[in-house]
Parts: sequence; structure tokens; C-alpha cells
Amino acid sequence: MNGDLITLGRRIRHHRKRLGLTLDQLGERVGVVGSQLSLIENGRREPKLSLLQALAAELGVPLADLLSDEAPDARTALEIELARAQQSPLYASLGLPAVPASRSLPQETLESLVGLHRELRRRAAESIATPEEARRANTENRLAMRGLDNHLPELERLAEETLATVGHSSGALTHRSVSLLAEHLGFTLIYVDDLPHSARSVTDLENGRIYLPPASIPGGHGLRSMALQAMAHRLLGHTPPQSYAEFLQQRLEINYFAAACLMPQTASVAFLSAAKQRKDLSVEDFRDAFGVTHEAAALRMTNLATAHLDMRVHFLRVGEDGAIYKSYENDGLPLPADVTGAVEGQLVCRKWAARGALGRTNRTTEFYQYTDTPAGTFWCATQTGKTDAGEFSITFGVPFSDAKWFRGRDTAMRQQSRCPDESCCRRPASELAERWSGAAWPSAKLHAHILSPLPSGKFPGVDENEVYQFLEAHAG
Repeated sequence: MNGDLITLGRRIRHHRKRLGLTLDQLGERVGVVGSQLSLIENGRREPKLSLLQALAAELGVPLADLLSDEAPDARTALEIELARAQQSPLYASLGLPAVPASRSLPQETLESLVGLHRELRRRAAESIATPEEARRANTENRLAMRGLDNHLPELERLAEETLATVGHSSGALTHRSVSLLAEHLGFTLIYVDDLPHSARSVTDLENGRIYLPPASIPGGHGLRSMALQAMAHRLLGHTPPQSYAEFLQQRLEINYFAAACLMPQTASVAFLSAAKQRKDLSVEDFRDAFGVTHEAAALRMTNLATAHLDMRVHFLRVGEDGAIYKSYENDGLPLPADVTGAVEGQLVCRKWAARGALGRTNRTTEFYQYTDTPAGTFWCATQTGKTDAGEFSITFGVPFSDAKWFRGRDTAMRQQSRCPDESCCRRPASELAERWSGAAWPSAKLHAHILSPLPSGKFPGVDENEVYQFLEAHAG
């Protein structure tokens, strides 16, 4: 049904009512039956031009008046808005019957229905994360955590109180302890090999089950973390997110809680403080002491370094293409950013260890480097890894003045970075540019996901139909 036909029909009805004519009376004057005229007034049938001309003449208005896209009055404007809203795919997806937007509908009911549709559209729009919305929300989230020095005391306390319920106080958190935590909250951990492809875990609230990938996954840190994240939603009282920003905030909180359980604040600060006193701080040692991944250990150190070790730090996860996937800094490291302030997807300087380490032959140990930048000199330790998606590097660093606390401070590796000055590493050498400019035509890789919004729904990026079918299959 055409939206313009709705307005046209309502304008015809407005002028018919103004003259006190019934449908049959006006229909008889223009040569159509009243039922056909009713379909036109309700926007369900498009009239011929000759009929429109006849209607305009009988109603005593110019044809242009009937064809105007403005509602004749405020009441009619609401009726048109309701009719259009009920024709939308969004409303159709609910499977609800339409309420006739007629004159017999009470004004209060009409206003309430229109208000409900407006809120429905607003929430649907917020749950669909376009790349621009996602980047904006992520940037706001990153800046907010920077202002808090990446430290959330309330979650630290909650994690330690939760661990106390199963008697855990030190050392690596075992799978057994994680299972006991789940039982304490009324859940059973179940490992399956048919999880929905869009979900890392699925919680069955009705039957008290948390479904996770197979327990045979190497390492096991990921499984403990995923289970803790699922429990965190319950402990923190999360409800389905109403916006992408809320979705990101919830994800940050559950990740933080899981890390605080795997590397409890009291034990972690004691370990790191002792290492600092020995001037032997190391992400590698911290990682091994708590049985987590290198990335998890480096990120956790950003939570504790400023609040408990009195030092400002930076963290980077960089892909093999040189693009930033995750980042944090409160030490002034000049991260590359676009005009909106977003850093994800931006290329780091080729002189930085985050990229230089990917070109090394020996990657069994951390790579240490000092880097002179326009914002000062920074020291960092970088470790590399590989997934199905490609190689990556994890960097943890500090300003020059704090390098003295870390193992690897005596490295002779030093680079000078002038980025964002393009002459540093982005602009090709003049001889290469002269040789190949105009003679090269590369075909760029297109990452299709950056052009598409995440699937809409209660949980962005999750296929709810697949999840519900999974739960139904396992509910017996």
C-alpha cells in the first residue's frame, strides 16, 4: 500500500466530511459506488486521474489540494502515521493484527498507539549497529575507560566476593572452581559441539544450564572465561540491551569480571608489586602465574597498573595488516585515529614494535623496543600469535621513565617514529613513486562486514532463531 495514497484518501475524506456528505452520496455524484470510494479513502485503491478531477470538482477544492502530501489536520496526521506504521515490515514481523485508523478510534487510543510505534521504531533503530554507530559507541566506551584508568573497583570487589564462595584465594582458577561457581548460582556447565555459530555460549535460564564449546579446546583459559562471562550477566543483573552502546558496556563488564576472577586483584597486585620491586615486571611471568593467555594477562595489567602500581600504560592488539583491533592508553602514546576519534581499523606506524615483531623470525619470546615518537619515548614488550584469521601481535608498554621496572629494559632496539607525518612510513620513497606511479593498479581487499550492520534483535550479532532451536533441541 502506497503511503501517498493514505494521505490522498484522508484528504478526500476530510473534505467529504466538511461538506456533510456520505460515501454513497459523494460516490453517486462522481460515478462510483460508496464501497469503492471507501477503499480510496483508506488508501487501498489508487483512483484514476479522471476520478480525482471529478472528486476535486464536487468537493470544491483545487486538484492540487487533494494531491498535497500534508495531512489536513492534527487528528488526520496521527491516523496517517498509524496506518503507515502498521504497513511497515517492522510491524509485520510481529505478526499482530492491524488496528483500523478510523474516525471511530478514540483520540487517547490513537495517540497511545502512535506513541508505541514511535518507540518501537526507535528501539529497532538503536539495536541495529551500523559501522558508524558501532565505532562511535566503541570510541565513547574507550574514552570513558581511559578516564577511569581502565579500573572498575566495584567489579573487582564482586569478583573477589564471588571467588570466596568457593574458597578460592590464590593461584590459577581451575575448571573445578569455575564449575562450583556455576553451581552456586544455580547453573550447570554443559559442553557441546553444536553451539549456534553466532554465539560463544548460550545460557538456558529456565533449566539452569550454560552451554559451552567442547572441553577439549587447547589451553582451557577460553572456556573458563566464557563460563565466567555467562555468569557475570546474572550477577550484574543485565537485561537485553536496548542500544548498541549498552551492548558494548555489558560486554566490557562481563569481560572485566571474568578477568578479575581469573587474575584476582589481591593476588595479582601482590605478584606484580613484588616483580616491580625486583625491577622484573613481565607480561610473560604474569601470564604463566595465572594460566591465562598473553593477551588476557596484558589487558589485565592495564586494569591494575595505574591504580595499584602507579604507572600509566598502553596496550595494542594489531593484525598482520597493521590495523588496530584493540587498544588502550593513558600514557600519551599517539594512537592513530580517524576524524571521529575511533582507532579501530587504523594502521599503526611501521616503526612500532607492534608491526616490527611480526617480521621477526624468532618469536618464541617477547620482543622489546624503545620508540621515539612526537609525544615522547615509549618502551614496550610485544608477543606474536596466530589464529585462523591470521597473525597478530600483543603489545604492552609504558613511557620511558617507567621502563626501569620491566624485564627487557636493557634492549638496544630503538626506532624513531614521526607518524602521523606521512613521510615516516606511509609515503613511498621518491624513487619507487617515480618508478611505479601510473604503472600500478592494485585491487583492494573488500571487508564486506564493514559495510553491513550487525543483525538486529535482543543481542546484536546473534541469530536468535538458531539459538532458540538449539535450546529446544537440548531442553529434553
